[in-house]
Amino acid sequence: METAARTAPAAVIVAIDGPAGTGKSSTSKAVAAKLGLGYLDTGAQYRAITWWMVANGIDVDDAVAVADAAGKPAIVSGTDPANPTITVDGTDVSGPIRTQEVTSRVSAVSAVPEVRTVITELQRTIAAEAPRGIVVEGRDIGTTVLPDADLKIFLTASPEVRAARRSGELKGKEAGDLAATQAALAKRDALDSGRKTSPLAKADDAVEVDTSELTLDQVIECVVTLVEEKRTAA
Repeated sequence: METAARTAPAAVIVAIDGPAGTGKSSTSKAVAAKLGLGYLDTGAQYRAITWWMVANGIDVDDAVAVADAAGKPAIVSGTDPANPTITVDGTDVSGPIRTQEVTSRVSAVSAVPEVRTVITELQRTIAAEAPRGIVVEGRDIGTTVLPDADLKIFLTASPEVRAARRSGELKGKEAGDLAATQAALAKRDALDSGRKTSPLAKADDAVEVDTSELTLDQVIECVVTLVEEKRTAA
């Protein structure tokens, strides 16, 4: 399915997975921009549907209620790496989906199978329609969403490094202290890795890149090289 809409030999679908704080978003956007590919932040889509659930009074701890509402919001993702947009029912939610309120609830919502079915189909459609290819980042892209991706990369980093990075990303009071951030990441990891449907996992054929001791530029260079090698071999 992913290869049906390709129009040029250079088209390539890249899946970048890994837990929070490993540099997925920054790396994926930069790689897509450098190579002229589309970019999709799948985590933003799960945040968007979570935001919609909260905004519409759905109890996110009630899996049945979440499942019943999963198909209602219309989520649209822009794939320009220089300006990746996301709207829900026509409303720009790029800011609201990054609040702690959404962050603390997204794992519960994304664990509901019906939610994952809706979002996965949306992601596959976007990838299939990318004319020159696309970089898709998330937690189950290489294993579930795009198992036939041309290149799969799994980013990792030590818990301490991830917590420091995530603390720097959060704003003001939401940042909290480093220990609290690390604990929150550990909880998120456990939820994402332990869920029954499409858990966070490294695909068997993914290239693992530990970003703990690398600068962002070094990670980007590494991934760009891997993509270019794949393009050349295609």
